[in-house]
Order: sequence, then C-alpha cells, then structure tokens
Amino acid sequence: MTEKKRPPLPHDFHPPVAGFTVVSDDLAADGGALPQAQVAADGNTSPQLRWEGAPEGTRSYAVTCYDPDAPTGSGFWHWTVFDIPATVTQLPTGAGTGEMKGLPEGAVHVRNDGGSLDFTGAAPPPGDGPHRYVFTVYAVDQEKLGVDSSASPAVVGFNLRFHTLGRAQLVNEYEVSA
Repeated sequence: MTEKKRPPLPHDFHPPVAGFTVVSDDLAADGGALPQAQVAADGNTSPQLRWEGAPEGTRSYAVTCYDPDAPTGSGFWHWTVFDIPATVTQLPTGAGTGEMKGLPEGAVHVRNDGGSLDFTGAAPPPGDGPHRYVFTVYAVDQEKLGVDSSASPAVVGFNLRFHTLGRAQLVNEYEVSA
C-alpha cells in the first residue's frame, strides 16, 4: 500500500516571520499524540497554552487549531480566536468552550469548520491515517485584527497573513483505526 501524501503545514505558504515559544500542560510535546481531552468524542476541550518571547511590537495575539490532513481539500479549522491583548500570555484549559470563560475581555471567537463558535476536538475518519493538529499562536502588529465573529477562519487567516510579526506552533497527531 502506498503511504498517503501529507499536505504542507498552513504556514508553509506564508512569508517567514520571527519565531517564539508555545508550550502546553495539556498537549504532548511537538509531534506527540493528541490527548483524549482534545478529541471530539472524549472531551472536546481546548488545551491550556502558554507562550513567551514574542517579537517587539506585538499588540495582540491570535490562536488557531488546524488539521491540514482532513479529507476536505482545504483542511479543517478546529479553533480560531483573536484580539487577545498583548498582556495575555496564556489561555487556560477549556477557554475555547464558546462561553468565553477563560478568554480575556475583548477576545473574539469565530465559527470553526464544524459550524460552532468554540473549539471542536479531533474527529478524523476511521482508517484515514494520522492527522496533525497544528496549534498556532500568532503575534499580531495591531490591537484589533479588523474582523468580527462573523468572519470565517479563512478571512481571519487572510488578515493574519498581513499582520503577523511572529508565530509559535505545537503539532500533535491523532488517528482513529479502521
């Protein structure tokens, strides 16, 4: 059987920017297995994320979770939140519930590709092989990105493309056996 070709990561198409560090008390180390709490059927809980070393001039942050391996032709956005104040350098476990608890005042959620206004956990099709879940923190050069909660993740990504000073990412994998 031929190994399935994996699509590039989302930032492979963006200009290079400064890097900084993101870690999590909930997620595995980069390249590790996604914990069950971040799986749709077993918890659907957004992970705790903590970051440091963002570039000078950072005025806000955005956080996303994206699966480039989803069999859609365009990947799958699991979580998109932005306009996080520059003074905030972590989000607690469960901040992506959609109730905005745990998110700082002014932060904005947009609908994920499942249609809900929150974090939706991993749910790859059985037998589709491992999927990568790319958790990214963006350092943004403006306090407000200029879009609201009615924007799609693609529109948020378009705006981030032009306003990102730095990026930190953590990738975990998950698969469902056939």
